[in-house]
Amino acid sequence: MIGFWTLFHKEMLRFWKVGFQTVGAPVLTALLYLMIFGHVLDQHVQVHGLRYTSFLVPGLVMMQMLQNAFANSSSSLIQAKITGSIIFVLLPPIPYVAFFAAYVLAATARGLLVGIGVLLATLWFAELRIAEPLWMLAFALLGGSLFGALGMIAGIWSEKFDQLAGFQNFLIMPLTMLSGVFYSIYTLPLFWQQVSHYNPVFYMIDGFRYGFFGVSDAPPETSMAVVLACLVVVSVITLRLLRQGWKLRT
Repeated sequence: MIGFWTLFHKEMLRFWKVGFQTVGAPVLTALLYLMIFGHVLDQHVQVHGLRYTSFLVPGLVMMQMLQNAFANSSSSLIQAKITGSIIFVLLPPIPYVAFFAAYVLAATARGLLVGIGVLLATLWFAELRIAEPLWMLAFALLGGSLFGALGMIAGIWSEKFDQLAGFQNFLIMPLTMLSGVFYSIYTLPLFWQQVSHYNPVFYMIDGFRYGFFGVSDAPPETSMAVVLACLVVVSVITLRLLRQGWKLRT
């Protein structure tokens, strides 16, 4: 536990010391999305009987949480590998499960801080209510953990920043942008509706939005089952890579 808390504390300090960049910048990005899309569409579009800005805010909050949870663990590992400081983490007798938990919890914490910041900043622009707070919290925690673990896989696999950027630009960004953040999937043609159901991020966004308004495109139980299944699969893969020391000890 000493190793776990030490590593967790290190990861928390790592992003908090540059909080203006790691927390403040994502909040500003979400505000820009809201101002542009909300200003253009708020008077013309309603989704599930909601004003467009109200519909948009939970999606922006969740999108920023997921992207920043991924960025935290992935950037930490790739920086440690490139600078050689990863050796100081691998030498102490820290169990790989504690290694995994420290990185994932720190990534989730950064995601939650960013999400809270986005939510507070956007309260001025939208009317929000919290219909199902437990559902909202559950999807926030599970989504952040899933993307924190996925970020570890990306950081372990990547050998240089270009590879990590490719992982983020060609996988994480499309998954989040095409997940229903800016629209209901039922406004899409039938083919793309079916495709959207194969995107796990759709279920995270939709379930999180259900926590606010009590309405969703998919049953929240289905969304929770998909997110839990993805979290288990990604966690097992990550733990296996850590146990083998793949691209960390070799």
